[in-house]
Amino acid sequence: MSFLDKIVAVITPPESDEDRREARDKAQALARPGDWMTHALEHHRRIEACFELALGANSVAERRAALRDLSMVLTAHANAEEAVLYPAMANESSKASAGLAFEEHAMTRIQMGALETLDPMGQDWRDKLGHIRGAVLHHVYEEEGSRFPELRQAIDPQEDKRLTRRFLEEFDRYMGAQAFEQPRQMAAQIPKDTGNRNPPSNWGAADY
Repeated sequence: MSFLDKIVAVITPPESDEDRREARDKAQALARPGDWMTHALEHHRRIEACFELALGANSVAERRAALRDLSMVLTAHANAEEAVLYPAMANESSKASAGLAFEEHAMTRIQMGALETLDPMGQDWRDKLGHIRGAVLHHVYEEEGSRFPELRQAIDPQEDKRLTRRFLEEFDRYMGAQAFEQPRQMAAQIPKDTGNRNPPSNWGAADY
């Protein structure tokens, strides 16, 4: 099944909540304070919470604001991965993984664009957002469970430092110089159980 098929047909990712927790724990154990993996994991937590905010929004204004916030962090995170981490994967660990990751990002962008054309209060909007969420959760699972650990093991310490510096630069290019402190503070509020569908009540569009 292609990634597009998964987006169109799948709401619930094929892996379980427990599988995703184990993958995150594996990646977190390999992360080092302030490195590219730590920041990427923080982004993933923030993306998950943004999906929950959007799915839980009750008005047109709330849904549009939540979708804007989700699009911003998805775009910034994807840009940093595509400019820094995926080329490193292709050169150091797995060209196949890098290619799949690029494809997954491309299809997510297409579906996010299609979402903007739908009535925010319609069932089609909610269904498509659920499809996108499922595909993104699976993408995150693949990164945390295998792609990131493989990259970490394949590179030497100097290259690891370079990736961190470049990852920060590319994310900041889109989100601004203070972008990392906000995800760090907000991610700390998100339960480690990724199956929890109730994000902190103080999350919202104003946090950006």
